[in-house]
Amino acid sequence: MKIAFVGKGGSGKTTLSSLFIRGLAADGTPVMAVDADINQHLGAALGLTDEQAASLPAMGAHLPLIKEYLRGGNARIASAETMIKTTPPGAGSRLLRVVEDNPVYDACAREVRLDDGTIRLMATGPFTEADLGVACYHSKVGAVELCLNHLVDGPGEYVVVDMTAGSDSFASGMFTRFDMTFLVAEPTRKGVSVYRQYKEYARDFGVALRVVGNKVQDEADLEFLRDEVGDDLLVTLSHSDWVRAMEKGRPAPFATLEPANREALGTLKAAALRSYEQRDWARYTRQMVHFHLKNAESWGNARTGADLASQVDPAFVLGETAAVP
Repeated sequence: MKIAFVGKGGSGKTTLSSLFIRGLAADGTPVMAVDADINQHLGAALGLTDEQAASLPAMGAHLPLIKEYLRGGNARIASAETMIKTTPPGAGSRLLRVVEDNPVYDACAREVRLDDGTIRLMATGPFTEADLGVACYHSKVGAVELCLNHLVDGPGEYVVVDMTAGSDSFASGMFTRFDMTFLVAEPTRKGVSVYRQYKEYARDFGVALRVVGNKVQDEADLEFLRDEVGDDLLVTLSHSDWVRAMEKGRPAPFATLEPANREALGTLKAAALRSYEQRDWARYTRQMVHFHLKNAESWGNARTGADLASQVDPAFVLGETAAVP
């Protein structure tokens, strides 16, 4: 299943996503973690040194390889150069699985060993000085969207994406790619403002959205969140000495995380599973096509010099039974 963590900068979404990933790994669950935030901190939150985090390959730098591999023998796609971030799979396309080896993972993913297991970690790559004035960050996360569009995942597998902060997530259709979106909110006016914006944008697309209250110190904080987000509030996390130690670069074994916070992570996992069980692969595919056609008309056709609407295979539905060449 596919999980996104979103929230305003400083809300703790990267910390929460790393805790969620650690909890899954401790259970022996296959996990693909993706750092898609403009500020690349997920690797450090998972225990990598600054040097190790900086050495992670950038998915954006391998976009030609990703496109060529995913295109496979799809006759509707004339060349990798005509693929854009929203290009959907069709007959002949190569699909990705969470647990497999392939050239995309070889180039873009690295194994990270945690206390009780190993995960795969991918990163979009940082927004560098060379990008200023010539690129936007959405061009980098396009590699993530393309992979998600071609990814077939099962109920016992997790793809966890630490998304860019705030409403930037809506610059493409990637916000519809997830079975569950956890919005991390502090008990402040600014903290819940992102929730309101996200809720409004996502309403028409059936996005499963639940709020995780973070940095909740007392009953007044809890009451504030209940008043502001209502039934969308799933769970709250309190102050954590374990997290403080981790942020200082002195992580303790994950098993020593406070019981209340471990229970909160279990609540997140259960909510994600319930949402995954309601996944409609046909709707998932229709939404993919919807955003592809919008992007093709607004900029893709002009940029590639091709009619990108012709890339859509009307008979293809992504799903666990989809053929992989």
